[in-house]
Amino acid sequence: MELGLTYLASAVRGSFYYLYMVEDIYSRKIVCWEVRERESAEHASELIRKGRLAEGIRREGLILHSDNGSPMRGATMLATLQKLGVIPSFSRPSVSDDNPYSESLFRTLKYCPAYP
Repeated sequence: MELGLTYLASAVRGSFYYLYMVEDIYSRKIVCWEVRERESAEHASELIRKGRLAEGIRREGLILHSDNGSPMRGATMLATLQKLGVIPSFSRPSVSDDNPYSESLFRTLKYCPAYP
């Protein structure tokens, strides 16, 4: 699985929302997603927990790949991953090519004509 996080522009100039998304890398299925007003490790860890339960994902051998953002490396997130039996995997610093699936989807979303 891959955890992605990107900002979304709002109708108010200078104001943003954050899209949290978990994608199954093998099937490219969006396991779960949420839009929040702020970026935090608590939101990311709660999303992982919800997604794992909703999809009935087993504990053994599950790897979660994400970038090096602060929500992904926060103590809350790492504790949640450990509790769920999920192995964390992180991108190299400043290398967006290490998260190609979520980055590709975010670009498609942001370049859609209906996007604000």
